Amino acid sequence: MDFSAHFRLEVRVTAADVGKRVSVRRLREGAPESEKFTDTVGVLTSWDNGVLLITRRSGESVRIPESALVAGKVVPSAPARRRGPSASYEELARIAARAWQPVERERLGQWELRAAAGFTRRANSVLPLGDPGVPLDEALSRVREWYAARGLPAYTQTATGAEGTQESLCAELEARGWVREVTAELWTGALAPVGDLPEPGPERRAVLSREADEGWLGRYQRKGMSEVALKVLGSGPSVWFATVPGEVPGSPAAIGRCVVDGRWAGFAAVEVDPALRRQGLATTVMTALARRALDEGASAAWLQVEAGNAGARALYAGMGFAAHHAYHHYREPAPAPREAAPARGAGYGATGHDAPAPDHPADAPRTGLDTLRGELRGGATDRYRSA
Repeated sequence: MDFSAHFRLEVRVTAADVGKRVSVRRLREGAPESEKFTDTVGVLTSWDNGVLLITRRSGESVRIPESALVAGKVVPSAPARRRGPSASYEELARIAARAWQPVERERLGQWELRAAAGFTRRANSVLPLGDPGVPLDEALSRVREWYAARGLPAYTQTATGAEGTQESLCAELEARGWVREVTAELWTGALAPVGDLPEPGPERRAVLSREADEGWLGRYQRKGMSEVALKVLGSGPSVWFATVPGEVPGSPAAIGRCVVDGRWAGFAAVEVDPALRRQGLATTVMTALARRALDEGASAAWLQVEAGNAGARALYAGMGFAAHHAYHHYREPAPAPREAAPARGAGYGATGHDAPAPDHPADAPRTGLDTLRGELRGGATDRYRSA
């Protein structure tokens, strides 16, 4: 920690340091002697009425009474990375956005409003990379109107834990009643070590394609996807889909997706047949996609993983990936009792960062790609809404 037994405890943080990364130690009233002090590191997002608000790397906000402080100081804005490629938050945010594009977008100053009929929060949220060009309250009002006009709830995607992230904006959103629904992390790593992993036998090799066929879509965690979802999946500078064939034709053992964008390769949608997990199939998918990305000139890799996905985190850590920053989706406040509720649309079925939509009823047949396209043209996109 930042305070040693030989260091004179001193509060060297003031309200003028709002916006900076700080480390503070505070006294816990009534705690046992061994737990008398606790330390908090994060961005000082406000200091009002004798209370400090510090936003940790995880996005958690901690309120600390000024009277409880026993030590504090400003620390470097971002900890040095011990491994993995160097990158700024803004660079990675833009790279990730290009790999998962909406079907509709609009600028509000330096904010980008994105919509894709409710398919994933990432494609249906505001990406605020800078100044919206108007006061925050006006910007948020315009955001809510824009999404309400499309029958969608308003979401903002913000980040914490790296230089240039948005701890202050997170605090402002929470103060206005916006609710953080999902937190995930963006991890980065070198690409070559992934491509250098051992190649499996011929019966377990991944087949690469530019398009997601019905087998790939059948293994993907979302069921009953619309043409909008297919467009999002196929978006990006150079998109590849990997499939490890299963014993049953048309039912892959594992799948994955990769988008190559300059020096970066982004991995997503790595799914394995539950009956075949822990057999190295996810690694097979990642390795095949990494080799393709290396052939196209990429050297660095990124992926997104939810905090509670212990299996995925262990897999990616073993491949050399490490967390770069956390990101969060905040949902607009619920309407006041006297306000009319917005029209229910495709986005109101959202249930997770990338959570699957409810499966079709047991007696419903799986829909083919041609039928999906026909149903979209017929206005049935709500049936396939997802997060």
